Amino acid sequence: MTGPTGPPPATLAARQAELVAALVAGGPLPPGFAPAPVAAARRALLRKRAGDVARHWPLLAAGLGPDWTATFAGWAADRPTNGSLRDGWDLARYLRDRGSLPPLGAEELATRDATARYDGHAAPRPRRLPAVARTGGAVAVQVAGRVRLLRPADR
Repeated sequence: MTGPTGPPPATLAARQAELVAALVAGGPLPPGFAPAPVAAARRALLRKRAGDVARHWPLLAAGLGPDWTATFAGWAADRPTNGSLRDGWDLARYLRDRGSLPPLGAEELATRDATARYDGHAAPRPRRLPAVARTGGAVAVQVAGRVRLLRPADR
């Protein structure tokens, strides 16, 4: 006995990929989907993603305060996720380059840059040698796996 037939698997997979791209990477809305529910799901996914990133980057989120979710959603709207840690790192660098990284975020970014190498493409790797990182007035030094913030960012 056979059940109802649907679109061929390749077509279904392609439609699913289009829907996922519309939800998480800012892709165009696939035909046959109502815009309002997809937009609501997209906003909910961005809020969830912002919460996940805030757990990995609490000082960055605290520094942005009530603007955190809107700032993150604006930055992440057309970027697929690379994972919460890397998304936060990329956002912090983006804000630093624009000159809008809050002091708490600068301290957190300097600390992260002192403890790990991250080029924006591959996963972060722990640093084995002593390192110094500066961001927005914050200076972090890592020696033997311990990090000290020598100069906090101006507040």
